[in-house]
Amino acid sequence: MTTHEKFMKEALKQAKKAAKAGEMPVGAVIVRGDDIISRGYNRRETKKNALLHAEITAIERACKKLGGWRLPECSMYVTLEPCPMCAGALLNARIENLYFGAFDAKSGCAGSAVNLLDKGYLNHSVNAEGGILEEECAALLKEFFRSLRHGK
Repeated sequence: MTTHEKFMKEALKQAKKAAKAGEMPVGAVIVRGDDIISRGYNRRETKKNALLHAEITAIERACKKLGGWRLPECSMYVTLEPCPMCAGALLNARIENLYFGAFDAKSGCAGSAVNLLDKGYLNHSVNAEGGILEEECAALLKEFFRSLRHGK
């Protein structure tokens, strides 16, 4: 198992927590070196708050743990390509690397629909790589939406 797969599996654990709570199953972890410094999963429905995406929760917890709003030398692993809000949060937190699982053709902002993280576009850029454990990440999302359609 590669390092990327190891950390994406941790993000998948968070996504499964979200699914168990009836949330869209997206999970994230923030890593510095070989250590996970924070975790997060979607809690929008549970907390009735549009901002509580997995990435935002993980960033908030990392900032508290590290004592500042900048997260240098940190990487995020998230099961779904970030939306515009989360891509903006990655940029603002100065996260260096993003590794995601499933691509989001409709609203993904790390290259699918648009690339907000691209070098030279804003005052900071985030190196992004998608497709890590893509099938496993996508399967979790597909099952969630299938169960919604069938009322389970």
